[in-house]
Amino acid sequence: MNIPHSDAFVFFGATGDLAYKKIFPALQAMILHNDLNVPIIGVARSDWTLDKLREHARDSLEHNGGVDEHAFTRLSALLQYVDGDYQDAATFDQLKLALNGAIRPLHYLAIHPGMFGTVVQALAKSGCTKNARVIVEKPFGRDLATAHELNCALRSAFPEESILRIDHYLGKEAIMNILYFRFANSFLEPIWNRNYIDSVQITLSEDFGVNERGAFYETTGCLRDVVQNHLFQIVALLAMEPPSYRGYAAVHTQKAEVFRAMCALKPNDLVRGQYIGYREEPGVAADSDVETFCALRLFIDSWRWAGVPWYLRSGKFMRESVAEVLIQLKPPPSKLFADSQPTSGRANYLRFWLSPNSGIALAARVKREGKEFVGDQHELYLGGERIIRRETETPYERLLSDAMAGNGALFASEDAVEAAWAVVDPVLTSHCPVHLYQPYSWGPGAADVLIAPNGNWHNPGPGHVGA
Repeated sequence: MNIPHSDAFVFFGATGDLAYKKIFPALQAMILHNDLNVPIIGVARSDWTLDKLREHARDSLEHNGGVDEHAFTRLSALLQYVDGDYQDAATFDQLKLALNGAIRPLHYLAIHPGMFGTVVQALAKSGCTKNARVIVEKPFGRDLATAHELNCALRSAFPEESILRIDHYLGKEAIMNILYFRFANSFLEPIWNRNYIDSVQITLSEDFGVNERGAFYETTGCLRDVVQNHLFQIVALLAMEPPSYRGYAAVHTQKAEVFRAMCALKPNDLVRGQYIGYREEPGVAADSDVETFCALRLFIDSWRWAGVPWYLRSGKFMRESVAEVLIQLKPPPSKLFADSQPTSGRANYLRFWLSPNSGIALAARVKREGKEFVGDQHELYLGGERIIRRETETPYERLLSDAMAGNGALFASEDAVEAAWAVVDPVLTSHCPVHLYQPYSWGPGAADVLIAPNGNWHNPGPGHVGA
């Protein structure tokens, strides 16, 4: 099917932090790669001029990847600016004039989620939603009720296929490679189930704190900020059934089925932690119970995954900034060799490096030289290199390019978002108090107790080989 390309790019919040750090660098890269040649219209309430916005864009690029003079000249020529209040109809009248007859605009709401409904309604009243697409930035609500409310507001002005819920994590090369690796290789399917996989671990850790964003984090917390979206998306790609055809709608359907099959969390499935010193951060309550660390045990009630525990862990001020997946296989059923069922260490496993570098490794036992049938476990690095590659295209460049082209494969669907919220909803308010942990550690000891029935956490990091 030939999907028409958007003929204008509008971004609300043009003077904000997200535009400064991510959107302007992505736009320059798209121009550099000949992937953007339409009007670019920034909208904000800052009492700025177009020249001021251009200066801001240059400063953004100087601090986020560098300025390509040729591409920036082109970006400046395409750039327009509408200054006004989002609650004032005159702002959207100006926007319609700036669109100058564009019939398929893409509207990016890089603004506070509390303003999504206001802007969407104003776009609809001004006639700017006809044949248009809209991008909304996470978080998609704070719980199931607010997610449903947001989706209703979006659907009142846009059809579902025109709503692009952006989670920049889905644009990462390593995350995309999970989907490709699973379904491009036939050797995985026979073992990719409860009969051969003992457990799955996913770790997404950061070696820094809230970085003066304490007031924001007080309203969010780790479970909402990272686990319910980023980590759940990884689970869905690992756990989903093969799509029935090659198309983003088929992928969305299978991912939503995974979320529907997840068992709702109970308080004893969750460990919440808070790094020592968080309560001294600006904007944080002196008695705050907001989690900066979260570990949980998850079960997927499906034929493929029944009984297999999924352990998810994320936190701030941890030992390393890293993201990895460990697929722990069961040991061989027969003890043919003395060491084929290790009493210490791990049985065979598959490991995905997601960040800061991407790669895949398979751990297998290899016999030592000599007469004895004993061996050691070694990681086999696919591609022959331990570090396969770094990102050559930023997630925001990839996602914005896909959005302009109408390719929704890497965006979240309405039913998937609500099904994911339904899993965490029971523990958003019903949970145990936070456990304090030392900065630059792997979190509170209670997380080790959570995973103990299936061994221990795999603690990834630079230079780490094996487990």
